[in-house]
Amino acid sequence: MPGNKPVLAHRMAGIAPFHVMDILAKAREMDARGLDVVHMEVGEPDFSSPRPVIEAGIRSLQQGLTHYTPALGLPALRQAIADYYLSRFGVQVDASRIVVTPGASGALQLILGVLINPGEKVLMADPGYPCNRHMVRMFGGEAVSLGVKASQDFALANDQVIRHWDRSTRALMVATPANPTGRLLSLQQLRFLYDAVRAPDGMLIVDEIYQGLVYETALKLGQDNLFVVNSFSKFFGMTGWRLGWIVAPEEYVPALDRLAQNIFLAAPTVAQHAALAAFQPATLSVLEERREVFQERRDYLYDALVNLGFRIQGKPEGAFYLYADVSAFSGDSFDFARQLLDRAAVAITPGRDFGSYRAEKFVRFAYTTDLSRLKLGVERIAAFLG
Repeated sequence: MPGNKPVLAHRMAGIAPFHVMDILAKAREMDARGLDVVHMEVGEPDFSSPRPVIEAGIRSLQQGLTHYTPALGLPALRQAIADYYLSRFGVQVDASRIVVTPGASGALQLILGVLINPGEKVLMADPGYPCNRHMVRMFGGEAVSLGVKASQDFALANDQVIRHWDRSTRALMVATPANPTGRLLSLQQLRFLYDAVRAPDGMLIVDEIYQGLVYETALKLGQDNLFVVNSFSKFFGMTGWRLGWIVAPEEYVPALDRLAQNIFLAAPTVAQHAALAAFQPATLSVLEERREVFQERRDYLYDALVNLGFRIQGKPEGAFYLYADVSAFSGDSFDFARQLLDRAAVAITPGRDFGSYRAEKFVRFAYTTDLSRLKLGVERIAAFLG
């Protein structure tokens, strides 16, 4: 009856909200009231999709290309992704191993759906992207968060993985570059982790959705016991198109195909046709220019925040985030973020959104806004701290 408390599935008890959404809602309310908020909380590039991508999407609509595609994706797009790995990374990937998905989130749902039985464990780093642990729980698995320190570059060590691996552990999930830290795992580090999970016949799941901002891929490790997730959202600037992909071991593709048919049938058709233009030289040229802009923003914001007294473990090698220790100013990073918004009109993300390990010490700054806005934000932060 209306007004009754809803009866939710037990799994919902472990699905936490994004704490930054409270900050974002307050920031937008301030925007609506005419206050000028500097937004450094949202991990979405401020650039619109490249013009060739938009035009390709428009053409697909005009040509009536709006019907379902195969569940694994448009064959031409799967081949274009395979060609991209060869031209950019020198890695040969058969197009038959590529599965096009509704965003990287859709990719992770498919992977976890075909891998994880109820009660099985997936190891992952803390801090890390929060949806990953929630998706594991959605399939009845247990996300085991392993705390990583700034002093170890926020990277899981292979002996750390080995210590926590037991008979119920199925997979290790890592991200490179990582959200929220922007840290990049070297190919050697990935090799150690890959070998650590292969010995007990586990799987390594590597999130490379910020990969275009760097020039490495876990696919250089091999083809077995490895799932790689990527996306058109970050480097390619196609967040709202909701398109990603998996590179999977060949023997898992039929199961991924079957599950995709039953969960979402196929990725958005117009988005797939638009993404064919993402690999054109004109598009890649624009994206390289944007990469340089992100680097300029990173260098400015890193130096500015360090000069203000924030502790940051080296410049991040990828993504567009700075994960900063605020313990010199506050013992509660969530309260720090709220006060910074209330008193200085600067929106950032508290560490508790990314896990529990030392989360009260950290906040994330996203340099996904224009350099002039970042400079204004730094001025306000300096006044706030002063």
